[in-house]
Amino acid sequence: MTQGSAGKAGTMGFWTCTALVVGNMVGSGVFLLPATLAAFGGLSLFGWLVSSVGAVILALTFARLSRLNPGAGGPYAYTRDGFGSFAGYLCAWTYWKAAWIGNAAIAVTLVGYLTVFIPALRDPVLSVSTAIGSIWLCTFINLRGIGAFGLAQNILTVLKLLPLLLIGVLGWFSFHPEYLAIPEPQDIPGGGYAQAIATTAALTLWSFIGLESATVPAEHVRDPKRTIPRATVFGTLVAAGVYILSITAVQGVLAPEVLSRSSAPFADAAQVLLGPWGYYLVAGGAVVACLGALNGWVLLQGQIPMATARDGLLPKSLAKTNKYNVPANGLLVSAVLVTALVLIDGQGDLVDVFNVIILLGTMTGVVPYAFCTAALLQMLAVSPQNFKARERSAVALLGILGFVYSMWALYGTGEQAIFWGFLVLVAGIPLYTWRQWKNRLEAEALGHPL
Repeated sequence: MTQGSAGKAGTMGFWTCTALVVGNMVGSGVFLLPATLAAFGGLSLFGWLVSSVGAVILALTFARLSRLNPGAGGPYAYTRDGFGSFAGYLCAWTYWKAAWIGNAAIAVTLVGYLTVFIPALRDPVLSVSTAIGSIWLCTFINLRGIGAFGLAQNILTVLKLLPLLLIGVLGWFSFHPEYLAIPEPQDIPGGGYAQAIATTAALTLWSFIGLESATVPAEHVRDPKRTIPRATVFGTLVAAGVYILSITAVQGVLAPEVLSRSSAPFADAAQVLLGPWGYYLVAGGAVVACLGALNGWVLLQGQIPMATARDGLLPKSLAKTNKYNVPANGLLVSAVLVTALVLIDGQGDLVDVFNVIILLGTMTGVVPYAFCTAALLQMLAVSPQNFKARERSAVALLGILGFVYSMWALYGTGEQAIFWGFLVLVAGIPLYTWRQWKNRLEAEALGHPL
């Protein structure tokens, strides 16, 4: 990094990093999750407990890794340090795909909530155009630099949390405990309490995808060895508290048979609690949540390939930065790919889009977690001198718990998600081979054969 860019690097402080973490986790999905969990009743609380504990373990893992390597790249950099360039590339490839596949779905979901205020957006052409417009709006914000991103993200994160907290607090004054009764085994989807807890934990884990967000743009963070770990753990705890408070409140306000058929459960609960204006308030909050998540993930979809390209594992053009020190080419290429996805699959209804996010988003998001938790154990095994003697046992336990949880969460996403996610993973190998071939030709042209 040049001296000039270094001077621009430390622009993200603790609160902006926390807003990135919370903003990327608290997205459009949370507004539909109560309907998905309705059939499980009180068992969903056990699922929340498991996923929240698992998310905190993962957050602590990333906090530890970010202290070992505070450079840009996040999951890619940690996997590369632990297992080498090929494993790092596979991690980055999967993580990059998770970012722009999720962004396509979030953009379409945003339009679904906007139809509450602008019914004309039900027209397919207007719907797709608006979704694409939101993608490019966030792309242009990010092209203006980390300062512009940070201002937008801080405002959007505060605005998105307000309606969730409002419903979370007011809902407990109209709470019906019987709505959260534990159903009989024969009434549980998939059958059996153990499977139900595994399923709800996998569903709720989607809400925590993005907890590692502050590790990716590390070179833009002030005092990254201190700021990133604190923001990662604090942001995860904030999101967990907001989720459990607000989603459980919605489950206690709406009867299970009503909730399971709702395509806007938070808005429906707000209408019960506050009247018609509450419905519009929460719908507006969902729009803001979508924008905040989209803005944060657009930042990452430019940053993720940058570190990989710098190491010669992706086209070098993806590593180039503009005058605002952001990877402009990575942002633009990713925006084009997301635009193409919206054009292909942008006309499904809100619940269908959410199912797409659950299907590929969770699986492709969890794979980097498995890589990184294993990388922490690898670093401990190969370079124990990088860890204080008194903390090695705790680090080993943290890595083991994180890896076991990641594998269990991967299993919980189901066969179909693993099938499609594996195809996404393997599809990136030819690009790696091509890049290695190009690297050899470039080295030979300079008289330095590999």
